[in-house]
Amino acid sequence: MNRERLYSVLVAPHFSEKVSVLGDQSNQYGFKVASNATKVEIKEAVEQLFNVSVENVSTMNVKGKVKRTARGRSRSKNWKKAYVRIAQGQEIDFMVSD
Repeated sequence: MNRERLYSVLVAPHFSEKVSVLGDQSNQYGFKVASNATKVEIKEAVEQLFNVSVENVSTMNVKGKVKRTARGRSRSKNWKKAYVRIAQGQEIDFMVSD
């Protein structure tokens, strides 16, 4: 995979209560990913960017919420998230140090 695609696959880390529980129990992390990203691309991107070995990748498409406003309905964008399980004893540090 080329470097440009590598950096465009992972959009952002996804933090939620479910992700924090999964991280404590089964060493999983959540990511917002590009909507056209495949599991193989996600696995390669996480392994190369964070220097960890990925055991499993689960993906799902999240539908945007529909909200009513005074001018009618609006909808947030659909997006894709991935749960990545890494090898036991390894961890991903999202904090950037100088």
